[in-house]
Amino acid sequence: MSGLYGTAQTPGPPDDERRTGQERRSGGDRRDEQAVPLETDRRSGVERRSGEDRRSDRVTADQLSLGRRLRQRRTIVSLVLPLVLLVLFARALPGFRLEELPGLILRANPLLLLVAFTVFYIGFPLRGLRWALLIRGTGFHLGIRDASEIIFISWLVNCLVPAKLGDLYRAYLLKINSPVSLSRTFGTVFIERVLDLFAIVVLGLASGYWSFRGRLPDQVQIVFAIGVGVVLALAAGLLTMRNFGRRVIVALPLPHRILEFYDRFEEGVFSAVGLRQLPRLIVITGFIWATEAMRLLLVVEALGFGDVHLGISGAFFVALTGSLLTAVPLTPAGIGVVETGVVAVLTLVYGVGQTEALAITLVDRAISVLSIIILGSFAYWLSPKRRGMGLDASARTRPSNQIA
Repeated sequence: MSGLYGTAQTPGPPDDERRTGQERRSGGDRRDEQAVPLETDRRSGVERRSGEDRRSDRVTADQLSLGRRLRQRRTIVSLVLPLVLLVLFARALPGFRLEELPGLILRANPLLLLVAFTVFYIGFPLRGLRWALLIRGTGFHLGIRDASEIIFISWLVNCLVPAKLGDLYRAYLLKINSPVSLSRTFGTVFIERVLDLFAIVVLGLASGYWSFRGRLPDQVQIVFAIGVGVVLALAAGLLTMRNFGRRVIVALPLPHRILEFYDRFEEGVFSAVGLRQLPRLIVITGFIWATEAMRLLLVVEALGFGDVHLGISGAFFVALTGSLLTAVPLTPAGIGVVETGVVAVLTLVYGVGQTEALAITLVDRAISVLSIIILGSFAYWLSPKRRGMGLDASARTRPSNQIA
């Protein structure tokens, strides 16, 4: 046969066996790959993060462990030192009669204090509703109950740990319970804080002007000037972020993962607030801060000081001034800073006696800080959300455009 047809060509090895140094996929491999739909095709209002997203958002439970933070020397000092300085400050000034404080507080009307406590805690479902609306703006449906519980736990962290770590912890809790990006969630927390600061300044200005009928004391004018400066700085910061933020980040010699983090953070900030959502968010924010003012007014009425008459406008101004001071993240919940500021406003601006002003401040802070430490501790230990297994199943499946 070889003589008739020339040299016989023996069948060579299959083509796949003769390929060297190149990756070849079989038809079966290609069919398997084509059978897997793209992740973006399977999304239905819920954000699915890639492995790269998860790596860039990685925050370990150990880094945000509340128990670990409480054992740190810095946290212990930030809790104890302001209280010691506040006691020494009160004892040093002759106007404070500390021996009368227990009697003044024990004579308070318990029913009015209970109403003040209830009004304050009504603010948490309102805060949960607002944050749920912001999260839904990013494409993930979060229930009001889940949002309120996460916020309450984050407030516990803010009451125990300085530097506003509770805001980061809130974003972390949502991250471990859902597929939402940590950086994008933190963007919604940031825009929520911006709404709060705008509300504090605007409502504080309006209540102060109404309270003093346009005749503003020098101390109030200083507070107003600080408030206006805060609003202008926030507005300038948001405009800069919106128009130039990414270009500035790109121009800097930063790692690529920082740019990815910023992109998701900016998306969380601006996608959370739409023009249709904004009026509703403003109204909810107004009601939230009304609960703060009503709590203080009810505390004043419960203590029954005959010569103290703040009124609604005065309660708004004092409560919002105290809330503005909590924005200074030097101590947990502004401990020491807020008490000093509120006592100063009550005594210097409204003419309240020093001992009475201190009693009002301590009772009000017992409701707004001490009760959160007590009740929040139970919520923290009982909540499955700190273990990443707490969101309702409906939160993962319901369309993001449905409002509960």
